[in-house]
Amino acid sequence: MRTLAVFSLLVLLAGCSSSKPEFAEAEDPNLWLEDIEGAKPLAWVREQNERTLKELEADPRYQPMYDEALAILTSKERIPMGQIHGGHVYNFWQDDEHVRGIWRRATVDSYRTNTANWETLLDMDALAESEHENWIWHGYDCLGPDYKFCLVDLSRGGSDASVLREFSLETKEFVAGGFQTPDGKNGAEWLDADTLLVSSDWGGGRTDSGYAREVRRWKRGQPFEAAELVFEGEKTDVATGASVLRHSGEAYPLIERAVTFYESEYHWLKPSGELVDLPLPKRVRLGGVFEGELLLWLQEPWKHGGVDYAEGDLAALRFDDMTARLLFHPAENQSVDGVAATKSSIVVTLLEDVAGKALRIRDGKATQIKLPANGVLSLAGSSGGRDDFFLIHESLTTPQTLLHVSAANKVSASMALPAFYDASGVVVEQHFAKSKDGTRVPYFVMGKKAVLEKGNAPTIQYGYGGFLIPVLPVYYEDPSRPQHGALAGKLWISRGGVLVLSNIRGGGEYGPRWHDAALKENRQRAYDDFFAISEDLIQRGVTTPEKLGAIGRSNGGLLMGVALTQRPDLYHAIDCGVPLFDMKRYNKLLAGASWMGEYGNPDVPEEWAYISQYSPYQNLKAGQPYPKVLFYTSTKDDRVHPGHARKAAARMAELGYDFYYYENIEGGHGGTANQKQLAMRTALEYAYFAHELMPIQ
Repeated sequence: MRTLAVFSLLVLLAGCSSSKPEFAEAEDPNLWLEDIEGAKPLAWVREQNERTLKELEADPRYQPMYDEALAILTSKERIPMGQIHGGHVYNFWQDDEHVRGIWRRATVDSYRTNTANWETLLDMDALAESEHENWIWHGYDCLGPDYKFCLVDLSRGGSDASVLREFSLETKEFVAGGFQTPDGKNGAEWLDADTLLVSSDWGGGRTDSGYAREVRRWKRGQPFEAAELVFEGEKTDVATGASVLRHSGEAYPLIERAVTFYESEYHWLKPSGELVDLPLPKRVRLGGVFEGELLLWLQEPWKHGGVDYAEGDLAALRFDDMTARLLFHPAENQSVDGVAATKSSIVVTLLEDVAGKALRIRDGKATQIKLPANGVLSLAGSSGGRDDFFLIHESLTTPQTLLHVSAANKVSASMALPAFYDASGVVVEQHFAKSKDGTRVPYFVMGKKAVLEKGNAPTIQYGYGGFLIPVLPVYYEDPSRPQHGALAGKLWISRGGVLVLSNIRGGGEYGPRWHDAALKENRQRAYDDFFAISEDLIQRGVTTPEKLGAIGRSNGGLLMGVALTQRPDLYHAIDCGVPLFDMKRYNKLLAGASWMGEYGNPDVPEEWAYISQYSPYQNLKAGQPYPKVLFYTSTKDDRVHPGHARKAAARMAELGYDFYYYENIEGGHGGTANQKQLAMRTALEYAYFAHELMPIQ
């Protein structure tokens, strides 16, 4: 559900130009492309789509790549990821028969033994057809401990805005006359069976970032507009939201006022209705509750009760007396990656030099769980009512395995993903490049051993570098990102290509310090890290500038824009997806204002002074050795405005450069609304790299 976590987690070298922008904002000839649904801009979009698809789909490698991607993305042999509620695992599933997907559940015991008899709760294809709506699944939230009623989150076309509707797990139908919000950027949490805490817009109640700034208590049967105000933030805040955390039969409703993207105030709504300010640092992530304690992942140093806690520590704050204790202090090369509470313990997943480890904390003692080495881990299902839980283990060459961890830490494999590509002869190496300021930056290289030994290989370098999000060497963790091992292995590595994952600053590979190092005025460090890896690849003989491509999306799309304008000499192909590009206006477009904690405020002259040095749109120039870029975005993306990609392409055209451009008419910030669209876009991207880096002789 779109709760308080959204506001905390949403989730986007030498030669840096010092020249001023070539035109002022008021003189920007491409402002008309910011009209998202305008007839003229959409006509321009369709013209660009037709031109791009005609050329890239004509490449003989496109159709095989599409078929391969679709087979992987719709395979019925994928591990059905889920969450535990009561005695069931709940899963959302898409394949070739269920294009929009089905929401279903199975008992935990049957799931654990890979004998799940799935019970369908909601068929999204049937719902969309019966209601004549372009419904896209956005998630759900169910009321425990009975789990009879849920809120289902439905989006029109895949945008962040959605409708929340009450659903009965007993009748498997929406509740007639039940809770239903208007369409918007809503959040809702169950306070009890007849009460919700809702963050929404009750007429002008939006922040400058476009999110809710009011939380109201909405009673069953009460008109939505009559919901009682509980808390109101400021218009200049990022957002205000609610979350109800539960453990051992106790509920702890929290209100978050997100002052900036990273700085928040938290208030505890007691049963009496009193709001209690929690004595937390401004920068903290919450990991749930455990036996009356609020789990805290600290993003800055915190002094509480005379004790100093370090940035990156995992701590706990008691609700009854507001005392705190340290749960875990990560080493210099470690970072907390995930936290979950079970019935009598706390489970923590870690990154250690970007490799996965897991701990269970019980009675104040942390015990490392014995798991397979050489991979990464992710929490795949836990419950405050049980002491067993599930983990996923994987690597770029090792398919996912679902691991069941018993209450006694006994680990057994429940099910495994089949190999989606032939990994024999494929190796993965970790190296460290030295950035401009001397910092050692890790990166992974994946390719066939023979290809790497030969050198000068067609290479795709992926990067993100922002918002504390780590880039992990996974096999099949997030299908919206085509750089993971399964798709890259099948579509690219098998054809003689090389994949590189860049763990640059701004991400979360080494916790908050790694992220903080590239904030605001230090943003250039992330870009320098990326360029340093590129140069290290070239120096090692892995590739050459003529065969090196770069790929990134969202904040990574901004990285691609900087690579284009600052170091076009390094790359022969750049895939720039759903990008931020015009950093002079980013804070005025959709959710852009919420990210000023990451980039700074371009309306403040002192901050625009450093933003202007890298803002791609203002730094595009004529007469540069720019590669033929692929831009892609989505009309329905209401997080990163599609105007960024549109204006980037238009400016390239004005300066006389050729480019590719594709805009999906639906799909939200993910760029796609279903697996077929994702397969098409993935094939388009790899066909683009093949076209540019592997020319047919």
